Order: sequence, then C-alpha cells, then structure tokens
Amino acid sequence: MSECEPIHIMLVEDDMSLAEWFSDYLTEQGYLVTLVNRGDLAIELIEADNPDLVILDIMLPVKDGFDVCTAARRFYHGPILMMTARDQETDEVLGLELGADDYLTKPVKPRVLLSRIKALLRRSEQTQQVQEQQQKAHILQFGELKLDTNTRTAILDSERVALSSNEFDVLCILAKSADTLISRKDLVEQYRGIEYDGFDRTIDILVSRLRKKLGDDATNPFRIKTVWGKGYLFVSDAWV
Repeated sequence: MSECEPIHIMLVEDDMSLAEWFSDYLTEQGYLVTLVNRGDLAIELIEADNPDLVILDIMLPVKDGFDVCTAARRFYHGPILMMTARDQETDEVLGLELGADDYLTKPVKPRVLLSRIKALLRRSEQTQQVQEQQQKAHILQFGELKLDTNTRTAILDSERVALSSNEFDVLCILAKSADTLISRKDLVEQYRGIEYDGFDRTIDILVSRLRKKLGDDATNPFRIKTVWGKGYLFVSDAWV
C-alpha cells in the first residue's frame, strides 16, 4: 500500500443496507471502500484491484465466501476477514483453513470491526517488512552493480555479467567489506577457508578477471583498487 493513497478495503457483502452502513463508517475512518455483492464478481475484482484487505461474507450469491476465499488465495496475499451470520464453529474452522486471517460473527459492532481491520493491516505490514528484509539480506547493491547471493548472479548496468563461481565468491567477499581494506591474507582465507601460505596468487588472477569483466581500468583500477603491500579495496561509489 502506498503512503500517499488511502488503504483500500474490498467489502464483499450481499446485504446492501449492511454493506453501505459498514462502507460509510469505514470511509469516515479514512479508508477507500469498494462494495461487491456477488462471489464470482469478488474473485475478478480482488485479482484486478489487489485491495489491501478483503472483508468477505460467507453467504453470497453465485459463489459463497468459502469458494471466493479458496479462489482468491491462488493469487491474493493480503489479509482476508470473513464474516457470517451463522454462529457455527465449523464455519470458522473451515474459513481459517481455506486461508482467511480472521473471522467475525454477525452482528458486528463497528469498533470491533475497525480494531480487527487495524490488527490485520499491522500484521500484514510486519510480514511485508520481514519479507523485504529477507530479500535485502541476500542482495548487495552498489549503484549499477547488483549481486544476488541466492541466485549467484551479478548485474551491472542492467546486464548480467558472466562470472565463474570462484569469481563471484571473491567479488562477494570484497563487496561485503566495501570501502574497507581487506588484506590478501584475509581474502584468501575467506575465499579458500584455509590459512594463507604467502605464495598463493589465485586471488590476484581472480581479481584481474573481475576487473576486466566489470569494466575496471586494468592499469589504474578505480572499482577494485590494489593497495600495494596491503591488499584490496572495493569502492562502493565507483559503480555509477
């Protein structure tokens, strides 16, 4: 949901007097409300509009709320709050098993409905934040250079760079220590997992290959610098 736009709630209810009453109340609370009175139309509109939250009645014409919930969960990942006039535990259990996030039995007090909506939206936002953090955890971004440690891909200037497994490993080690000098000894030990013997020049070869593939200047590198006698320096702002 955008910070500049009101939160969009889709209310699927065939009792139009009740639906309009809820809609007016939620609109007063600052929400954008779309009313739908048929199950089959609800499925189409949920997919088309992707609302921030769906309030779903069970007793609907054409397709009931259980069918709508089942169908919507194939493409919709937002919160679904089910409502019904039937006070039956089996309905509640079935609704939750089909993918609903919460359940209310009519009659519903407006403030209770509002509190459930706010709780579901908070939970949805927290889940989204966790997912974004997990996504960022395996993405390293420096200007036009993007490294994805899950797919082990490197993108530079919107084009994929063909790197060997060894080259990618070394590049990631350097990138994770961006703007910090990393000695050849530390780089070798992180890359190979063994103590540096002082003679291994594999790293030098791999860094040379990386510079060539990443558009660095071989004679005067500015992206992956060599600090003579000390090690290498990955420059974070050199990838514009």
